[in-house]
Amino acid sequence: MKYLVVLLLFLGMTLSSQAQEVDFNGTTYMVKGKTILQNGADVTTSLSAAEQTGIMDALNQQKALEAEQKKAEKQIKKAENEQKKTEKRQKKAEKELKAKEKAHSRFENSSKDYSNAKAKYEKLKRKGKLSPNDEEKWLEKIEGLKEDIEKAKRKL
Repeated sequence: MKYLVVLLLFLGMTLSSQAQEVDFNGTTYMVKGKTILQNGADVTTSLSAAEQTGIMDALNQQKALEAEQKKAEKQIKKAENEQKKTEKRQKKAEKELKAKEKAHSRFENSSKDYSNAKAKYEKLKRKGKLSPNDEEKWLEKIEGLKEDIEKAKRKL
């Protein structure tokens, strides 16, 4: 029983989707192919030829209007997609620029730290305030800073 009800419902939806409603002279007609229905009854023969053509013209205008609306919706959707792509490209470019600026900043900071450490090491060495252990630590520190400069150069 349930299957029969579902089948009838599906069949009714299919048939109703094939018919199109048209408003003509304040009256609603259903058009199926070349048949014109009013309130479920066939009124094709009772209508004059001018009324039939008017109803068919109204149907054609309605179909054309729907087609134009679909076309406009597609264009709007396409424009939105293009805008999203443009925004994505812009964000990517901004991200790359930020990365370049960050790399440049790191390079400058690394260079500055290296030169400061080297100058301090030279100063302490000249004054004779470095023990052999301290001197080894300073050389390791300077070597590490030199490696940081090289990394920053590669990222630039």
